[in-house]
Amino acid sequence: MSDNALDIDRVSHSFGPVQALKEVSFTIPKSSFAALLGVNGAGKTTLFSLITRLYDNNSGRIRVAGHDLRRQPSRALARLGVVFQSRALDADLTVMQNLAYHASLHGIARSDARSRIVELAGQVGLGERLGHRVSSLSGGQQRRAEIARALIHRPDVLLLDEATVGLDVKSRAEVLSLTRRLVRQGQVSVLWATHILDEIQPDDGLVILHEGQVLRQGPAAEIAGSRGLTQAFLDLTGIAA
Repeated sequence: MSDNALDIDRVSHSFGPVQALKEVSFTIPKSSFAALLGVNGAGKTTLFSLITRLYDNNSGRIRVAGHDLRRQPSRALARLGVVFQSRALDADLTVMQNLAYHASLHGIARSDARSRIVELAGQVGLGERLGHRVSSLSGGQQRRAEIARALIHRPDVLLLDEATVGLDVKSRAEVLSLTRRLVRQGQVSVLWATHILDEIQPDDGLVILHEGQVLRQGPAAEIAGSRGLTQAFLDLTGIAA
């Protein structure tokens, strides 16, 4: 078993003649928050689709909490929670109904599901909103409900793909704060995909993905150096300021 929450080893993927990922390798240690930084089209969503087996990885190896995704797909996926960029909740159902439905998909008994839902709702600040329809929630509240959904089966690893897209500044900060708190409490390890540099803190792990390739990985403060993260990112990617 690996000591890492997530291992990505020489993963490539193509769509016909277009190579979306090229020998991507990095690791996410247990109980850590790591950012996957790249502009739109860098390959972040393709990589997430491979980790979640929406696409099959024919090249390289992916391990989730030590479980090989190709050899042990059920065990690997059982340790994974995902918040995709697109909304995953039924807007016409209540928060409770949505979470109960996803609990049933994971085979959680109804008697256990309710107590787990109430606990999670409290953790994400929606304890008073369980009976409200998702459509009545703010964008930030909907994102927090989706995080609760992704945690319902108590995964080891949480993937979030551009989780703050479309949110205002206050809601963005709330979702980030919640996610970081879950890591500090030891509940989950996080891979946070984003194109927004100010969502990254100096002590975060950082993987810079550009045109399907990992350009740099390590502590954000180390990558930023004296130039600052914005300039370091621009220099590495060759993007004009």
